Amino acid sequence: MSLSNIKVIAFDADDTLWVNEPYFRETEDKFAALLEDYLPVHTTHQELFKTEMQNLALYGYGVKGFVLSMIETASRITNQTASFELVDKILGLGKELLDRPIELLPNIESVLHQLKPHYRLVVATKGDLLDQEKKLKKSGLEHYFHHIEIMSDKQMGDYQKLIKHLDIPATELMMIGNSLKSDVLPVLELGGHGVHIPFHITWEHEKVHHKIEHPFFTEMKEASELLPLLLPKG
Repeated sequence: MSLSNIKVIAFDADDTLWVNEPYFRETEDKFAALLEDYLPVHTTHQELFKTEMQNLALYGYGVKGFVLSMIETASRITNQTASFELVDKILGLGKELLDRPIELLPNIESVLHQLKPHYRLVVATKGDLLDQEKKLKKSGLEHYFHHIEIMSDKQMGDYQKLIKHLDIPATELMMIGNSLKSDVLPVLELGGHGVHIPFHITWEHEKVHHKIEHPFFTEMKEASELLPLLLPKG
């Protein structure tokens, strides 16, 4: 694909810049263990996911909505007999999740350092505003980015607003992320470039099961593979 017209490179944050989903999985496992007297672990996982899907429109993405969904699920599983002690333990799991250290993905800071002189770099992520801002500051990566966009969702309309804010045509945007559903497909539909860098764990809600064939789409194993494509030759 021709990349000579790219002016802005946007990066997803969670599981693209730093590790995120494994921490949620660990928390889910701890939550399910709290309710083992009521349901098998795998069933509790299913009940929690069902609650999260029902609540997405209300709470959006992020740890706070996740905690509220855990509390609601615990209430339902225990037939509204969940103790204050159990609720307190669930709140503790949420605070533990919010306080996790940032673990950058391999080579990501080097990639940003090398791309910054040649492109406008942007973070385009979804989730809780305060949580994502805190993670970005803790990551030490904030200074590489020209603009930070924390979206309530990542649909075509959200990217259209971003492109309008950046004052570029969609063809000058490249979006890089681990989710085909949220990071790649909406941008391709708008005429931009999409790069998929899969993470070894993907939240069920973000999975796409069909093959993508598009002239502006590519898939890579890690971010360092961007450099030969995007850095000036010679």
